[in-house]
Amino acid sequence: MSPKVSKEHMEQRRANILEAAKRVFIENGYERATMKHVMDEANVSRGGLYQYFSNKEQLYEAILEEGLSRAVEDNESLMGKVDSHWDLLLKRLFGEKMEPNDRMDPLAPSNLEFFITGRNDERRRAYGEERYQIGVRVYEDVIKAGQESGEFSRKYKSSTLARTIVSFVDGLALDYAILSKEQIQLKEQSILFVEYLKMALEVK
Repeated sequence: MSPKVSKEHMEQRRANILEAAKRVFIENGYERATMKHVMDEANVSRGGLYQYFSNKEQLYEAILEEGLSRAVEDNESLMGKVDSHWDLLLKRLFGEKMEPNDRMDPLAPSNLEFFITGRNDERRRAYGEERYQIGVRVYEDVIKAGQESGEFSRKYKSSTLARTIVSFVDGLALDYAILSKEQIQLKEQSILFVEYLKMALEVK
């Protein structure tokens, strides 16, 4: 009879596999990475890995969902409690420091690969659309709350502005996947985009 494994242990093991998988995808990209790479990096057996994830696609979706879920949960916990929706919007865009910088999510090129290579797959297109809608909602909720509180102008629809933000971020991710930092000028573009948002939202 095999020993009983606690729920906490199972969750920790899954989290360890996801962290190892992130490192593998950052180093190899989505297409070149294999489940064997993840097994070796996580130091688990084939059975230990497939107990949690049946294939590479499912594993990558778990990584994507983890990051997006964290942003959604953070938004929900902070909404209605913040003094500045502008600060919250900057946090969503640039992280805790809320300032434009030269750093891009190291998984961005793999994310791009995941969706581009699966563009003709009906299931992945549906998943991509669902993820897009959730991403838009994260920004839209912040903008709408700021408009309702009077902090932001209602000149433009919150949904349109949210889509503009997602398109800007995705565009930078595409550039980051194929160009050098010197060519992208990530920080400079981000500073300019912040000025655009200030103008659109009429932030003082």
